[in-house]
Amino acid sequence: MEFFLKSEDNDDRPIFITGNFNKWNPKDPKFELEKLGEGNYYINIPDEWLKDEIEFKFTKGGWENVEIDRHDNITPNRKVKKGAKKVQVIVEKWRVNWGPFKKEFFPKVELIDEAFYIPQLDKTRKVWALLPFDYYDSDQSYPVLYLQDAQNLFNEGSAYGNWEIDKKLALLAEYGRGELIVIAIEHGDDDRIKEYIFDHNALAEEAEGKKYLRFVTDTLKPLVDQKYRTKKDRENTGIGGSSLGALISIYGGFLYPEVYSKLLIFSPSLWVEPNNNFPMMSFSKPFKIKVYLYGGRKEGSKMVSRIKLFEKTLKKLSAQKLYDFEVKTSINDQGTHQEFFWSQEFPRAVEWLYIDSLESPVKAKNELENDIRN
Repeated sequence: MEFFLKSEDNDDRPIFITGNFNKWNPKDPKFELEKLGEGNYYINIPDEWLKDEIEFKFTKGGWENVEIDRHDNITPNRKVKKGAKKVQVIVEKWRVNWGPFKKEFFPKVELIDEAFYIPQLDKTRKVWALLPFDYYDSDQSYPVLYLQDAQNLFNEGSAYGNWEIDKKLALLAEYGRGELIVIAIEHGDDDRIKEYIFDHNALAEEAEGKKYLRFVTDTLKPLVDQKYRTKKDRENTGIGGSSLGALISIYGGFLYPEVYSKLLIFSPSLWVEPNNNFPMMSFSKPFKIKVYLYGGRKEGSKMVSRIKLFEKTLKKLSAQKLYDFEVKTSINDQGTHQEFFWSQEFPRAVEWLYIDSLESPVKAKNELENDIRN
């Protein structure tokens, strides 16, 4: 079957077709379109590869760069019967790195406390809540994700860039799948390393990781549950971060499995625990824990291998019925140790950790499970 595409957006990046014929892979080299001229593209797909009813979309090589209409709205899956000989399509615009983002879907950002007192550390810290855009127009209760390093999560002008989680939550909400509260906790600046590791004198004397996690779990979470309409149970509570923030989140999940059932782990500093001998992993029963692992191949020679070893360890423990880990690992061949790449991965991780656990992808009528699947 022949597909002809006219792109009205002046963008020279290659174009791919994806659909129910290639497992919705948005960058399958076998399905890259040939450029015929300015804005005109073509591909011929053998009929034997196609289903009787074909569903498809076009991308610029990823779901973060999928086709949209001129008003920045989601383009529904295109459909055509297999018997058609020629399909002609016009694409008006393309997303660029998940954007543009619609302001009406942005979360309500609230500063819980400018100087939240941490009794376990005798320090204060700035803590934020990002609430669904329609939080104050509903009586719904929401799952919660506790994230480390708030300085680099959403505030413009942060030193190393930021994850833009406010924009990514707006994206999820646009698709009707943004029902989540994020609690963002600022790190301790010069004390960040001490607070994000356990006993490790070679890195920091008098490490404070245990005390920090007691703060998040025993002090902050009860206040959040009292102040906001949260789903308080472990099935709706997660913790996460990147780098050392990911490491302390692993510790949190393993030390408090009765509290956290979801771990968002980006580019974790596993070099601190190279043999995966986490001393706090001693569950009284095999709690079900979902672990989303992400890393980039350009983060250093050992980042991906350590993530793969960690994944293998978790799966081995699950196979032995000692624990019950469900693991999804995402590796970005171009990824470096930067907020930009964690930002790209954030909606995928939230989708898998929270949304897919609440409903089957078949129920996702708004197509986000297609637009962020890779």
